[in-house]
Amino acid sequence: MSVGYVDAAILGVVQGLTEFLPISSSAHLRIVGDLLGTDPGAAFTAVTQLGTETAVLVFFFHDIVRIIKAWALSLLGRVPRTDPDARMGWLVILGTLPIGILGFAFSDLIETAARNLWLVATTLWVFALVLWWADTVARDTKPLTELSWRDGALFGLAQAAALIPGVSRSGGTITAGLLLGYTREAATRYSFLLAIPAVFASGLYQLRGIGTPQAPVAWGPTILATLIAFGVALAVIGWFLRYVSSRGFGLFIAYRIGLAAVVYLGLATGILTA
Repeated sequence: MSVGYVDAAILGVVQGLTEFLPISSSAHLRIVGDLLGTDPGAAFTAVTQLGTETAVLVFFFHDIVRIIKAWALSLLGRVPRTDPDARMGWLVILGTLPIGILGFAFSDLIETAARNLWLVATTLWVFALVLWWADTVARDTKPLTELSWRDGALFGLAQAAALIPGVSRSGGTITAGLLLGYTREAATRYSFLLAIPAVFASGLYQLRGIGTPQAPVAWGPTILATLIAFGVALAVIGWFLRYVSSRGFGLFIAYRIGLAAVVYLGLATGILTA
């Protein structure tokens, strides 16, 4: 069953609401898509993420321009590579390598077996417990200026775990940041920056899967969903940064466990199809 404009609009709202919260946007698109009658597919998920990631570019525009400028000037020797912004540029590149390598190596598995809803439900509650543990033991002291090369690599490995629907890109990187002692806001902010190259590379690559005879979503609905995801995500980013600056992640941990239970129930009763 193909996805029409109304269904695409619903999926766009879901993508925008869930991309930056530690609850897994890919899991939500998979679940909601099934309730609507079809799996929108990995290509649709990746392309709509271009909308949410464009919201990051808009929200952090001045920070991103400053980082790119310092990084480029460091290549020319006009800015020392120890400059905080230049280092951030290199750290984002370093942190992107794991998800890029693993995503390419296991692309077939990610687009097929990894989308099984039994696996999605399991990763939802398992990583909820991991996030709970990290939130409980978090020292919440280190700012992003203290980000080291080792920590940058560990952030990258945590982001790569989000190749499995249900883990959550932001949830994985935020969890790593908490365990490494960074403040909740610092871990969240870095998760946004770290996702930019990975999401754009994946989304642009997956454009080839939109509009083909085998694709469940055509170009028109995909574009609509991407635009809606951009608008919704732009509002969510600011709210989420304010929220985590003063509160923990208990709300999202409880939600993940509750959603996992609902998915298990839906699969057991036949409402959802694995």
